[in-house]
This record gives sequence, C-alpha cells and structure tokens, in this order.
Amino acid sequence: MALDHALLVSLLEKPSSGYELARRFDRSIGYFWHATHQQIYKVLARMEEAGWIVAEVQAGATAPDRKEYSVAAPGRAELSRWLAAPTDPEGTRDALMVKLRGAAFDDPARLLPELEHHRATHANRLTAYRIIETRDFAGTLDRQRALQYMVLKSGIRFEQGWLEWCEEALEVLRSFGQDQSRRTTP
Repeated sequence: MALDHALLVSLLEKPSSGYELARRFDRSIGYFWHATHQQIYKVLARMEEAGWIVAEVQAGATAPDRKEYSVAAPGRAELSRWLAAPTDPEGTRDALMVKLRGAAFDDPARLLPELEHHRATHANRLTAYRIIETRDFAGTLDRQRALQYMVLKSGIRFEQGWLEWCEEALEVLRSFGQDQSRRTTP
C-alpha cells in the first residue's frame, strides 16, 4: 500500500487541510500506517499534481489562507482500482525477534528491559484502542463506521496478541536466569 491510498481514504472520510489531515492521520490510520507530516505534505502535492485531489483555498479571517483538500474523480478511480487489486499479507520485520534469537549466544536476561518496554508500549496502545472503541463505536453503526470498527478490532487483537506473547517471552527469559542461578549455587 502506498501512503497515497491511506490519504485518499482519510480525505474521503473528511476533506481537510494538510495540517488537519496530518493530525487526524496520527489519531486514526496512523496507528496502522505510519507517516511523518513532511511525507503527508509531499504526497498531497504529488496527488494534487496528478489530479487525484483538488485543493480549495479558504481565506482566513484571523489566520493565513489554507488549502482544504478533497478527492477528485481520478482519485476515486485510483482508490477503486487499488481496492480491487490483490494484496499479499505482509511479513513481519521486527528487530526484537532477531535479538531474541541472538540472545541464545549471550545473556538472555539482557533483553528483559526491552521486553518490558514492549509490553508497556503494547499495553498503552491497547488502552488507547479500548478508549476509542468505547467512545466511537457504541450502538448501531453505518457502513463506514462498521468498517472502521473492524480495523480497530484488528488493532485490539494485534495488541492483545503482543501482550500475551510478551508475557510468555518474559517468563521464558526469567526462567533462564533462574536456571543459571541454580547452576552457580553450590
């Protein structure tokens, strides 16, 4: 997936200025597809040049003028094309997994702080997702909200899986430390 498609989806949900889009992106799609504000502005300029989006300049009474972007017909056609194209599942590329394998050749306990950090990060993200779930997805959902909720549910399950894995990995690493202390004790 290109950042272009994530931005098209976000602009279809709500036309926005680049600044608003970058802020909304951080709080929604950004959980699943990371992009810097600089990358977002660069892609917006490219999509505008390609005719996928149009910008309407809105005069600011107390602030500078701003461009509000919305998706044009060619952008909708590109999104439709992309939605119909097959997508292979993405593999995992995670340095922590390589470190864990490498720990077999060093002191595995050295990874405990990093695994605890990962556990805390995933727990915090799960808490944020649960807050969003409670705030935004109660009651009957229209098609757009139901599909957004499915994305959020994927994130919730992902974080739950990571938390379970972190607990298991921490237990394994701690058991190695106990094994070593038993071996060195007379």
